[in-house]
Amino acid sequence: MNPASVASSAWAAARHILAIRLDHLGDVLMTTPALAAVKRQHPDVRLSLLTSPSGAEAAQHVPEIDRCLVHAAAWMKHDPGHEPVKATRALVQQLTDEHFDAAIIFTTCTQSALPAALLCHLAGIPLRLAHCRENPYALLTDWVPDHEVCSRGMRHEVRRQLDLVRSVGFHPTDDRLRMRFAASDTTRMREVFAAAGGDPDQPYLVVHPGATAASRRYPAERFGRAADALAEATGCQIVFTGSHDERPLVDKAAASMRHHTPITLAGQLSLGQLAALVASAQALVCNNTGPAHMAAALGTPVVVLYALTNPQHTPWRTPSRVLSHDVPCRHCLKSVCPQGHHACLLGIEPDEVVRAVLDLLGTPVAVPLVSAMSHAPRAGALSRVSP
Repeated sequence: MNPASVASSAWAAARHILAIRLDHLGDVLMTTPALAAVKRQHPDVRLSLLTSPSGAEAAQHVPEIDRCLVHAAAWMKHDPGHEPVKATRALVQQLTDEHFDAAIIFTTCTQSALPAALLCHLAGIPLRLAHCRENPYALLTDWVPDHEVCSRGMRHEVRRQLDLVRSVGFHPTDDRLRMRFAASDTTRMREVFAAAGGDPDQPYLVVHPGATAASRRYPAERFGRAADALAEATGCQIVFTGSHDERPLVDKAAASMRHHTPITLAGQLSLGQLAALVASAQALVCNNTGPAHMAAALGTPVVVLYALTNPQHTPWRTPSRVLSHDVPCRHCLKSVCPQGHHACLLGIEPDEVVRAVLDLLGTPVAVPLVSAMSHAPRAGALSRVSP
């Protein structure tokens, strides 16, 4: 019998499957089409997700995930806690006690699946699938050779994970990202929006200036200047978002708006409430960060200020514009710019951001935009769009 057929038949019998995605919110969302393919093939499958604390925030909004296990892995880029060895041993025991039939390990091309594969092997999970660059021998029962090199023939992250599950017989019919939020999220979002001085029934643009890695952050002042011009050109309300820790960054961006008054909601929304906000926005403007993938999952147009650190993570299947400035050090994969100049982002002028948003919205472009406003008096209140 064909080995691939044997693998597919074994996987077809699996009913308790562990998906492993140990990085962040956006990475979990980009894996949802692959998770949906597993669920579609066998609707009675119980699908658990092992993920990071930040990934767990997204997991509760993904309908295909039945249960979430949280672990800050010592081999990933986050704080593993004070006793990583003890936590890892406890995780192996937990996975053993769960009696999973199979495990699918999702990684980017710059990550190794072998640490997670070892955990699954020690836990006695009989089927173990992942991309792998080197021969995993007994650590994986099924593996797809990983020949991807950053910047050379790379697949999008969504496509990479779909190809992985397809290799054992899970064939997708819908490759869109998945994210849901509750009616209560919408209700609370509208309350917070109104309390901040905005009108959730009038058109608005969401601007999210943060990102976990410094190398992926467009300057806050430039976000503010672009937002000011967008308020002028579209009449839309400008809504700044971010985490509690990003409030100083958001305040800096908001203070750079000299002519219109924005609505600032940093630290005031849960992830579900942020999803409700983004879902009803005219567009989202952000860096390469989790909300860009939320917009893709929710069908909201998005303009991404995209540092050339990793080309696999552009918005998927949603109207978008990706802005970057080409540099010799592209695809560096670094969290902090190794050259110290951030040229891949600093080469993007606020005018380019404004034009990209207006083009995405089909709005006629006035020339010039940001520069024309540099000496105009500040407006007393934000312009609105009539219903």
